Amino acid sequence: MIRHAFIFLSACALAGCAKPTAPESLNPGTGGYSIVAKLPVPGYAQDIDVKDSLAYIAEGEGGVAVVNVARADAPHVAALCYIGVRGYSYKITRRDSIVYLATGAFGINTVNVGNPFTPTFVAHYGAASSTNEVHVFGDWLLEGKGEAGIRFANVSEVDPGYIDARGSIITPGYARGMATTPDSLLAVSCGEMGFALYDLKDVARLQGFYTADKLALGWVDLPGYASHVALMGSQPIAFVACGTAGVQVVDYSNLANPKVIAGYSTGGYAKEVAYSNGRLYVTTELRGLQIFSVTVPSSPTLIGIVETKYALGLAVDQRYVYVADQTEGLIIVKIPA
Repeated sequence: MIRHAFIFLSACALAGCAKPTAPESLNPGTGGYSIVAKLPVPGYAQDIDVKDSLAYIAEGEGGVAVVNVARADAPHVAALCYIGVRGYSYKITRRDSIVYLATGAFGINTVNVGNPFTPTFVAHYGAASSTNEVHVFGDWLLEGKGEAGIRFANVSEVDPGYIDARGSIITPGYARGMATTPDSLLAVSCGEMGFALYDLKDVARLQGFYTADKLALGWVDLPGYASHVALMGSQPIAFVACGTAGVQVVDYSNLANPKVIAGYSTGGYAKEVAYSNGRLYVTTELRGLQIFSVTVPSSPTLIGIVETKYALGLAVDQRYVYVADQTEGLIIVKIPA
């Protein structure tokens, strides 16, 4: 890729990386978090999106499962949609009545969940490179395309379930997780190339392919493999899941020079992160769900561990954490009062 364009920054960036704290140094137990329900699903649960009383689960070869979670202690599968869906559903996001699935080499699949009890396959969009992440930003769908960077498509000017691809942004490394702010800042976890920031204010006028410096604001190298990112509300703080390097905390108050201010080893493979109300939730595959207090971002504190068999995706609301576990299906965890 374009690693040579950024490599000169590596020494400075790595010098600023915080030394991860070993999880074995603390024994917080569950921290008051408790599993209220487990629900096996027909496929292998990979990722999850929750809206009101419904959870939408990307379940590998099983397409999408719609789960009624109105009663958290008694969830049940309300519907399945796998006919027409191609590839292996790794990641999921939703905009209004449409679910978008990242299905690796098979690109994007779209499913209409306007009636969640009879979801229907709409369209399949293949591409020369794999789609490993999907993210909605207003009227735009952003696809993490690995070494091909990010493809952006308009989804408001076409029929529901269809996309109008407009162009791509080349990123350092492999574009993986994405997060956006209301003021059009895009944060990207870039695999072995760390963390990058982009300005999407003019995305509506973009057409074609753009090099990193066209929209790039800043970049910092990180240890491990940056696979997912979550932002801390209105504060210029990003939490990046970095695989065997755990969680890295990035301060991007200086957009041109983001820096690592903390790191925490999860002991497992930090896969996905979600931030809510001063706490960071991390899925770590074999090490389950881990919960950190990040009220002081430069000093994350492990406050709870919930054991699961293979935790991958997650979603959080005010009362519960919803975990997509490849082995156990949907796991619902109650947040302590």
